[in-house]
Amino acid sequence: MKITVCELRNEMDIFEEEWQKLVSHVKSEGSDLVLLPEMPFYSWVAHTNLVDAEVWQASIEQHDRWISRLAELAPAVVVSSRPVIRGGKRLNEAFVWDEMAGYRAVHHKYYLPDEEGWWEASWYERGERDFTVIQSGRARIGFLICTELWFNFHAREYAKQDIELLVCPRATGTSVDKWIAGGRTAAVVSGAYCLSSNFGYRDGDAFKWGGNGWIIEPEGGTVLGTTSRERPFLTLEIELRVAEAAKHTYPRYVLD
Repeated sequence: MKITVCELRNEMDIFEEEWQKLVSHVKSEGSDLVLLPEMPFYSWVAHTNLVDAEVWQASIEQHDRWISRLAELAPAVVVSSRPVIRGGKRLNEAFVWDEMAGYRAVHHKYYLPDEEGWWEASWYERGERDFTVIQSGRARIGFLICTELWFNFHAREYAKQDIELLVCPRATGTSVDKWIAGGRTAAVVSGAYCLSSNFGYRDGDAFKWGGNGWIIEPEGGTVLGTTSRERPFLTLEIELRVAEAAKHTYPRYVLD
């Protein structure tokens, strides 16, 4: 199975150019699954604590427009998250999209930071505490959106649900080593390939996003590859059976 992770610039004036480069890469590599950063299709709203309902609505509408273009990445499955309003609540909704089933909402972000640059709990509400695996094609997928990566008992619970891919769309800054360490631990605990995509930046950008999307294998938590400013897209072929076998080795087999 061919997996693509990426780092995209969170600047809407150049996003079309970024998108076309990603589409070209995915087509040339023959990717089966593409992971995008967290809420990728609009400028990051949580950079300020000045919450604005009109900005949230504009972000929803912009995501609607771009989600209608996910077919440009087909036949790859596309996974990410997006802003929504469900039952009168603003939420960060994880989704899986594919040609056959279209858009499927699968999870709402539960653990929300609230600090300079990431005023998420101010902007939207936590969802239900539901970390259910979804089947997409050959793969069983679990979500840990950004901050959720640090609540490792969910990775353990995902292992019991026999996931093969643990996806972590991110919007994180320059504390890259810490995040990769978290991804490596989550891969080992879940016995699944841990995948992450993030926003990247170029010199002169106002906000220094951390970039470094990753693909990490499940047995020993080895980083198979990361993205960079010079190489913003990474595609690797993985074997899902490696994740299946990892469920029967240490520490996954140890009873709670």
